[in-house]
Amino acid sequence: MLAHDATAPTVFGKRRNRYFIGSMTVTITGELFIGGTRVRGTGGTLQARNASTGDILPGEFSAASISELELAVKHADEAFYAFREIDLQRRAHLLDAIAENILELGDELVTRCMAETGLPQGRIEGERGRTVAQLRMFADVVRQKSFLNVRVETAQPDRKPSPRPDLRLRNVPLGPVAVFGASNFPLAFSVAGGDTASALAAGCPVIVKAHSAHLGTSELVGQAVQKAITELGLPLGLFALLSGSGQVVGEALVAHEKVRAVGFTGSRRGGTALMKIAAAKRQPSPVFAEMSSINPVLLFPRALETNGEAIGGAFANALTLGCGQFCTNPGLVIAIEGAALERFIASAAASIEQFPPTPMLTSSILESYREGGEALASQKGVTRVTASCSVEAGRASAHLFRTTAKSFLANPALHAEVFGPTSLIVAAMDWSEVETVIASLEGQLTVALHIEGEDQELAAKMLPQLECLAGRILVNGFGTGVEVGAAMVHGGPYPATSDGRSTSVGSLAIERFLRPVCYQDLPAALLPPELR
Repeated sequence: MLAHDATAPTVFGKRRNRYFIGSMTVTITGELFIGGTRVRGTGGTLQARNASTGDILPGEFSAASISELELAVKHADEAFYAFREIDLQRRAHLLDAIAENILELGDELVTRCMAETGLPQGRIEGERGRTVAQLRMFADVVRQKSFLNVRVETAQPDRKPSPRPDLRLRNVPLGPVAVFGASNFPLAFSVAGGDTASALAAGCPVIVKAHSAHLGTSELVGQAVQKAITELGLPLGLFALLSGSGQVVGEALVAHEKVRAVGFTGSRRGGTALMKIAAAKRQPSPVFAEMSSINPVLLFPRALETNGEAIGGAFANALTLGCGQFCTNPGLVIAIEGAALERFIASAAASIEQFPPTPMLTSSILESYREGGEALASQKGVTRVTASCSVEAGRASAHLFRTTAKSFLANPALHAEVFGPTSLIVAAMDWSEVETVIASLEGQLTVALHIEGEDQELAAKMLPQLECLAGRILVNGFGTGVEVGAAMVHGGPYPATSDGRSTSVGSLAIERFLRPVCYQDLPAALLPPELR
């Protein structure tokens, strides 16, 4: 728990929000974190708003200028060469310590995060638990050492027709990583989220660009990270937290030659812009961007016939969960037209119309949602199923539309993601047309199959096609639950992600920030310890 200090001094004309993590005072000052110290940015000022009311929240936050960004990258680059060789047990201890410090932030973190996002307490507490679990999982990954992918082929000097040299391989970290905080996951995909945890586990310093809607939340978590680094005596440049414009700070960070990789979760437009910047560098760097996905749901004939109404209710719950602000939200349903589909639609619509108007994460997300709903409603061949798709008084209602497979195939605009609680039902004449619709889709994060009994044979025939479509295939559920574990893939072919070979969730996420190095005929004294 955090204790509030009612005697906090006034700084820059504002009262500091001061708390304590154990023996350490935690203060929301609006300053940046660079090289283990707090720095007042010279790039202007920012303020956070209450997502539900629009009111300005306490605290004036300074934005980074290019000079502060350069300083952060300089410290990160210097820290890299020391941190990459630090004992793996200390690296694992760092991740565990960050997790503990986040928990010690207690209710103050939850309260601030609720205000900045409009998300309910249960959701924030659950996401905090996921964030802590990710950090601890990567600590275990580091201790197990399998991420190093050690391979040893000893020399065979007598091999014919030619000798074989001594070959040894391990993975090494890429270098400083830029991480962009996500709008929809203020903890799990933010300052100490999965990108940061996996980068630190790999041995990479991290420079975080805080999301402009989560300034107070980001600073609190940033202090938890910095406390762990300081108390463990690790290089202070290992972590930096910057605020500021994405078009200034974000683009300059990605363009910096010392930044070796980028973790990003956001829009396709934002992700592709960063990819272009990184590709234009003297030494291009990878951008691991999670961007756009409508996560199709396939209703197989037998399942639809026997269980359509129940599936419809479950679908509505998945669609409206968190006001639909999940990257795995079910934005497309595909099934064969007929009475069974009509029962599914009636059940889903009845449930969706009970969904109360709900605040969205930011005013810009709300406006994009409104525009997306209006654009979808205006398309030829699209019919509104639910009674309302309004956006009123800063709150969003749910959308449900329907169209035919013929219209869907003829109109690329119907394939676009609408971020929020909206979905489009595509009615096909037969299963052959369902397969044609699937073949027309871009890369996805998830595809959900609802099957019963004899549907399995049909599903088996489609699996090769579905494997080429999405990073995760699931049965009789929806993609909105993402388990953090060794077997999870949260990625997919473009535009779901910029690199469909990667995942941003699960232990495999560490591989994004590693590269293999082969050591040939090195004397034992020169070999890394794990290769001797």
